[in-house]
Amino acid sequence: MTELAGWGRVPVVRGDERLSEDLKTVCRGAVLTRGLGRSYGDASLPAQEGAAVAGTRFGNRLLAFDEVTGVLRAEAGLSLVQLEAFCRPKGWVSPVCPGTQWVTVGGMVASDVHGKNHHVAGTFGEHVRALRMLLADGRVFELSPDCEDPAERELFAATLGGMGLTGHILEVEVQLSRVESAWIHTEEEIATGLADLVTRLRRASAEWPYTVAWVDSLTRGAHMGRGVVMKGRWATASEAPARAPEVKRRVPVPIELPGWVLGPLTVRAFDSVFYRSHAWRPKHGIVHPETFFYPLDTLLHWNRLYGKQGFVQHQCVLPVDDGEEVVHRFFDTLTRFAGASFLTVMKDCGPEGSGMISFPRPGLSVALDIPMRGERTQALVDALNEHVLSVGGRVYLAKDALTRPEHFRAMEPRLDAWNAIRRRWDPDGLLKSALSVRLLGDVR
Repeated sequence: MTELAGWGRVPVVRGDERLSEDLKTVCRGAVLTRGLGRSYGDASLPAQEGAAVAGTRFGNRLLAFDEVTGVLRAEAGLSLVQLEAFCRPKGWVSPVCPGTQWVTVGGMVASDVHGKNHHVAGTFGEHVRALRMLLADGRVFELSPDCEDPAERELFAATLGGMGLTGHILEVEVQLSRVESAWIHTEEEIATGLADLVTRLRRASAEWPYTVAWVDSLTRGAHMGRGVVMKGRWATASEAPARAPEVKRRVPVPIELPGWVLGPLTVRAFDSVFYRSHAWRPKHGIVHPETFFYPLDTLLHWNRLYGKQGFVQHQCVLPVDDGEEVVHRFFDTLTRFAGASFLTVMKDCGPEGSGMISFPRPGLSVALDIPMRGERTQALVDALNEHVLSVGGRVYLAKDALTRPEHFRAMEPRLDAWNAIRRRWDPDGLLKSALSVRLLGDVR
């Protein structure tokens, strides 16, 4: 029996995590599949203490790769670190990547991850060509968006962003993206307030394939929402250094810091220093890809910075057709509840993808990292979700730990159709997670 938690370290559940190179065997009888445990809340945790969870990280073999077409097939436990270490030197990269390399391709499908290029590339699921899955009843299916059987096509769509609740993903086949070099050309812009930030971010997204904004989430008044807009594209062969990027040195966080360290005072001080340092000299030029895509990955175990109480991440997407006032009220709610988000990130989202309950939709995505302070944090998440619900937004299940079921169900009109497909293939409700019990009403 092992204590299992997500990256936020709350909640903690004792479960029987089974590990093997043979994914088909280890998944039989398991209630859930778990990769590297980098979803933040309870998505990869068993619903009941002692339940069997299939760990996939040893089932990580690369099965096939076509260097001409860029089509890759791998076991579900292959990590993005391993994928890019193999493919990037050959001129291919993942078409979509989240904010960390420490995820598996199976987890990228289950969460239908999006990245800094969602406005042009969509979610990871848009590039998945096929899945090999073990269903709850023991049958193995090869699924694709082109399956002859309409029911199997529906199962494929339900699996993209389905949080591992439709079946155990054994293998993933994905179309990678061709690049001229392994380096990133980046530029930064400084925004003095929220309206300026939103304008600059959306303008950048019309011109650049990768965009993201860091936001000072605690400053109030005229400079509320000031920040840094970061833009990037893969460097051309003529721009890039002749050498390949070296693996970045990784520095561990050796101990858990006291819980008060990332409180409002220290976060406010950090935000001020970060903003002023970038305002003084905005970055421009060629950078290491990990510096641009995965800035926190060089700090191993950075979740220890939040202490034993852990933290929660709240990520939502807000429709902004009527202007930035929707985002302004979100940040006003955060500051009114004294929410100290150490890292606040905003991204521009494009159209909905083909996953039945995938997270992104047109609008602006905002992600907050919030120290866990019990009922105070729950009250903050409740208030944020009331706003998200009122404007027609939704939350990201891969990051969630505290959303109430009534909020989620009201945000997600697609839920009944997705659940019907899920139950068609798993009528006895064998596949479940702590998240599905909390939000979907699954029986433990």
